[in-house]
Amino acid sequence: MGARVRIRVPGDKSLSQRALILSVLGRGTSRLKGLLCSGDTESTLRALRGLGVRVPNIPRDGSEVLINGVGLEGLKTPVNVLDLGNSGTGARLLLGMLAGSNLSATIDGDASLRMRPMARVMEPLELMGARFKLLGEVDRLPVTVHGCSQLKPLEWSSPVASGQIKSSLLLAGLTGSARTVLTEPMKSRDHTERMLNAVGADVIGRETDDGWRVEMPHPPDEIGPLDFTVPGDISSAAFVLTLVALGGGGTEVTIQSVGLNRTRTAFLDVLSRMGVHIEVHDRTPEGSIEPLGDLVVRPGGLRGTSVGAVEVPCLIDELPLVAVLGACAEGETKITGARELRAKESDRILAVTENLRALGVVVEELDDGLIVQGVPGRKLSGRVSAFDDHRIAMSFSVLARATGGSVDVADAGVSDVSFPGFDQLIQKLTEQVG
Repeated sequence: MGARVRIRVPGDKSLSQRALILSVLGRGTSRLKGLLCSGDTESTLRALRGLGVRVPNIPRDGSEVLINGVGLEGLKTPVNVLDLGNSGTGARLLLGMLAGSNLSATIDGDASLRMRPMARVMEPLELMGARFKLLGEVDRLPVTVHGCSQLKPLEWSSPVASGQIKSSLLLAGLTGSARTVLTEPMKSRDHTERMLNAVGADVIGRETDDGWRVEMPHPPDEIGPLDFTVPGDISSAAFVLTLVALGGGGTEVTIQSVGLNRTRTAFLDVLSRMGVHIEVHDRTPEGSIEPLGDLVVRPGGLRGTSVGAVEVPCLIDELPLVAVLGACAEGETKITGARELRAKESDRILAVTENLRALGVVVEELDDGLIVQGVPGRKLSGRVSAFDDHRIAMSFSVLARATGGSVDVADAGVSDVSFPGFDQLIQKLTEQVG
């Protein structure tokens, strides 16, 4: 039954977008490999072009891209609205970048992105001296940014642990030459800090009594080019791991060259607790900006688990998969401290709850999470919605493929936002099982 296979997943979406932005702001020629070619990165790419930067197309094979940066003061006022499509990362990071630039620009997105909160970044950016004009609903896109090339220093306590908020404020401090200090309840993704340090901006992170403090004390007048190979996206790998954990992907699958940043790997710990066999082989090259390695996964008898607020920031994108696994596990699976899921591409707590109920699973919706009653071996059937959310679409597509039931996922094609070729990959893996 099933074969031992080795696969790769597309480049990391969060890293790809940050690498594009910092390469544009640097002086000299940046060399990037492994960039994700997807809807979100294409949206960010088009926005950077709209700001007057010549950025080549992203090759689908991950081959090298050379970007000639324009420097911290080289962006141009755009002629048209910067349409970020579905990319919340792109929108929030550009709000910060433009806040410290001496220009005005309007940022917009699709219907889903227009529903996502933006005040969480605009409020501290206003304290730094940027101005925003809302063109639609309060706290939502579209919005016009009026930047300032000399921002005020900022000390900000974020109510949520968010890599996007932190990155937005650091980019504002960089382009606006302002000392920036942010404290978050616990450490969130640190990709931006790693890249900033790699290009010559000194960013310091440390644990405090109030949580995690990040400081850029002396923003540089310019940053250097970025030489970076983007590892595979562990959030994309999570869908393959879940497929195998549910018995739908073979007896053993190795996913090669995946990012192993500790702010992103809590899902591996959860899988282990639930009975899945996971091996991590670190293959980080010397001097690498980000750790990476291979993941080997084999299915095991699934059992329920609990995920609380401490773990949530490091597996926020994978929580729908935890719920899906919980539906097929022995016992109860409980997720709490995850209110942030309601502010993603969809209200993911509501989306997961409604979809699991449509398949006959007993679920209790909480304000900040949910409780799933698992039934191992049950054949699931029903029609579920993608809610215009790539991660919801992929989570239930994996469940449909792995359980052998009759599960129909409407609008599953939205997976191309972050994982081009997803449907073909999971089809190939499941075909190898029989």
